[in-house]
Amino acid sequence: QVQLVESGGGLVHIGGSLRISCVVSGDTVESYAIGWFRQAPGKEREGGSAITMRQAGKTYYADSVKGRFALSRDSAKNMVHLQMNNLEPEDTAVYYCAASARFEAEILPLDREGYDYWGQGTQIVVSS
Repeated sequence: QVQLVESGGGLVHIGGSLRISCVVSGDTVESYAIGWFRQAPGKEREGGSAITMRQAGKTYYADSVKGRFALSRDSAKNMVHLQMNNLEPEDTAVYYCAASARFEAEILPLDREGYDYWGQGTQIVVSS
């Protein structure tokens, strides 16, 4: 059973940076499309913010985070990281790590319906 555990959330000022991480247990991170979804207060969980496909495939970003967020995969540590720069109040949310064993052709990368494994989330608050 694959388990995902997020870490690294917290409070950050507008324009600041933060890195959150997700460690995978039960299988190798290379075997999954994996990345981050977020849920803002009082809203439904959004489509993916940043997803990297399995076996070193393409990485996709939502328009709202392009140029500011960068996802990386650390195979040696079985982790993925999300480096978030120039944070905005609209980035305030609980960030969930999610993984799918499906190949790129089988899912819409940023659509949460394709993801079978979810972490518990880590909260990020961006404020002045």
